Amino acid sequence: MSDETILVVEDDPTVTHLYNKFLEPEYTVVTTTTAAEAIDVLHGETAPDGEELPDSIDAVLLDRRLPDEPGEVVLDVIEDEEMECRVAMVTGVEPDFDIIDMGFDLYILKPVTRDELMEAVDTLFTRSEYGDLLQEAASLASKRALLESQKSDSELEASDEYDELLDRLEALDDELLDLADTLSADDYRVMFRDIGGQ
Repeated sequence: MSDETILVVEDDPTVTHLYNKFLEPEYTVVTTTTAAEAIDVLHGETAPDGEELPDSIDAVLLDRRLPDEPGEVVLDVIEDEEMECRVAMVTGVEPDFDIIDMGFDLYILKPVTRDELMEAVDTLFTRSEYGDLLQEAASLASKRALLESQKSDSELEASDEYDELLDRLEALDDELLDLADTLSADDYRVMFRDIGGQ
């Protein structure tokens, strides 16, 4: 088992059980069913089951629809408090252009297979090793790829948010090329797999 801890924020017990089955052989898993519980766990307060919490949360699998608050509330706390954890939104909510300004790393539509979930977690932990610049570029590239797979060409062309996303990615190009000169071949390959979109 690795040392990493994953927080699963999901109110459907069947889905939570499935994620635990996928993840627990390899990771420590903490589960919550509401945004409030998730925020308590992130702040190091008592886990919902009363067990002692690990020292830190390394990744979060976050549903957008929760009984008390939308998942974005948890996302805002992570971003506003600059918590050192990567986030995948795992949700049944179809993505729209509002995702561009959300501070997640990956957006995965349910239902999710074991392979998809494990690949997502692997990507999150790979990105946790990046600096801020690479994390931003990888997140934006994932959002671009997701929107391009879900929206028509005419919808993309009509979106100011999408144009701003492309402009920001273009602005990062020179900085990323400078950074690429300092990477090993393996790091370079992983980085540009992410930047090229999932």
